Amino acid sequence: MSLFQKIKQILLNGYLKLELKDHLRERKPNRFDFSQIKTVGILFDSTKTEDFELVKRYILYLREHHKRVKAIGFFTSKQIPEMAYSKLEYDFFSGKELNWFGKPSSISIQNFIDEEYDLLIDLNVHNLFPLKYISALSKASFKVGKLFKNDVEIFDLMIDSEDSKSLKYFLRQVDTYVTMLNKVEPNLN
Repeated sequence: MSLFQKIKQILLNGYLKLELKDHLRERKPNRFDFSQIKTVGILFDSTKTEDFELVKRYILYLREHHKRVKAIGFFTSKQIPEMAYSKLEYDFFSGKELNWFGKPSSISIQNFIDEEYDLLIDLNVHNLFPLKYISALSKASFKVGKLFKNDVEIFDLMIDSEDSKSLKYFLRQVDTYVTMLNKVEPNLN
């Protein structure tokens, strides 16, 4: 990463922290129960075709469990490639739709942020700022994402995963930990 990119990353994280002060969400201590989840929001990097195919299969899995799912994919390029994907199931945005701060500026992104999902799953394994921005401001009740040292105030459940691991590995971790949360009984002693 060049010096300019490091400085820009520091500025972007500072900008996000300022915005988060205006969007504080109340965290309620409650027992997470996957069977009670009705709506799921998913954020992912759609640049690699194999990652997108994996996310599609995961969304089908969630729908088989009667979850209503909305997914947003980000292309790091300036253009969204020509595809035959349904806009009803997925929304996409590209680097062209970002301001200098890296903030996505489309109505579909704002609608996603404003939707009160029961569960938000951020599959942002490469720490892309536009996806982090959406996660941070999302009004989802419970947020799951990868552990990055500067993002502790964003997620309710952070999963520590090595950078060398694939998205497939991270999805397995998400399933494992979300399932474990269902089995944890509150300690009332």
